[in-house]
Amino acid sequence: MTRTEISHEASPPPRTAPVGPVDGGEQPSSVGRLVGVDLARALAVFGMFAVHVAPPAEDVGGFAGRLLELTEGRSSILFATLAGFSLMLIAGRREPKTGLAGRRARARIVIRALVLLVLGTVLTMLKTGILVILAFYGVYFLLALPLIRLRARTLAIIAAVLAVVGPQAAFGLKWLLGESTAKSIDAYDPIARLGGDGLLGLLLDGYYPAITWMPFVIAGMALARLDLAAGVVQRRLAALGPALMALGYGTAWLTARLYPPIQADRAALKEAFANLDPNSIESLRPGSPAFDYINSKVTDSANMVVSLLGAEPHSGTTFEIIGGLGVAITVLVCATVAMARLTWLRRLASPLIAVGTMSLTLYVAHVAAYAMLPDGTAGTTFVPLLGFIAGSILFATVWSRFFRRGPLEYLLNSTTRLAKFVR
Repeated sequence: MTRTEISHEASPPPRTAPVGPVDGGEQPSSVGRLVGVDLARALAVFGMFAVHVAPPAEDVGGFAGRLLELTEGRSSILFATLAGFSLMLIAGRREPKTGLAGRRARARIVIRALVLLVLGTVLTMLKTGILVILAFYGVYFLLALPLIRLRARTLAIIAAVLAVVGPQAAFGLKWLLGESTAKSIDAYDPIARLGGDGLLGLLLDGYYPAITWMPFVIAGMALARLDLAAGVVQRRLAALGPALMALGYGTAWLTARLYPPIQADRAALKEAFANLDPNSIESLRPGSPAFDYINSKVTDSANMVVSLLGAEPHSGTTFEIIGGLGVAITVLVCATVAMARLTWLRRLASPLIAVGTMSLTLYVAHVAAYAMLPDGTAGTTFVPLLGFIAGSILFATVWSRFFRRGPLEYLLNSTTRLAKFVR
């Protein structure tokens, strides 16, 4: 298990936000909503840790095993959704920025995307054993740039269309390109040659390809456009999340039982070729290049159809996108409502909220710590997981007492200040 993901926010909430009301008065609902986003992000951070260093869910079993299964794939989906939400904090959350402010916001997004592309590529080149998502985030931000002024409903429609079309297009394009063509493209890609994720991987066949992950980002952008403090919005989202989970995961579960996996019977196919007249179809005899090619194409096509009907983690299917987005929406709405309405819980969760405000720092630190773990440590016991969680909470809590942003968040924010020169 080597899946890694991260999310970023344009600006963290004030330092007083996690612990109580501002200026001794009633806390503004906007602060509560942003704190809820940080809490949701912290949960995704811990889910990431579990995917990387905890024992396999099937080896654990029981309630703990079920929790580990829930983190698989869904932590990265939650991060991607929150990335779209954070993107709108830069562009103007409820109302898009226009004029000079809008141009500078777009410049900040471009700078942030380029920094993530470079940082992600460098981390990938280190070959730490972790599949780094930072470069993919940079691509997501650039692709989302033309959409930052759209309304919530329009963004939701685009996300829905991409969720349906994207997976089918991705599987079809990969099948048409083939492995040999993909390798040829990577051979001319300077980033891929250096050991990073090349353009083809970032867009199509990587672990978090934009073609199937943009629905999460765009859905997060749509969520940011909503008034999360409004009761009617909260109730609709509370119903929408479980409904999407039931639609995505439920349909995949039902389909798997109604239509058994379509597998090409290689033995029967070979026997059929063997019984044909060798004088007329010598080139198609079993073992010939033509036979092997046709056999592989038929099998690959059957497997592709089967894979499109599933909802396994990181399968990139429509059903996984719908179900995973339902999980992300449910976690986000529960966190935002809880933080806005329960002051005692907000204070109790302040260490977790601090983790959510500096996810980039903790991500990079997590990659370094993972690389330094002794061989055989990760995936065997819960000790590394507990250590990662405790260490991140301790660092984030202490750091947030003195600074508004994490170390790398501060550097990233300083870099985006170059946008002030845009006219």
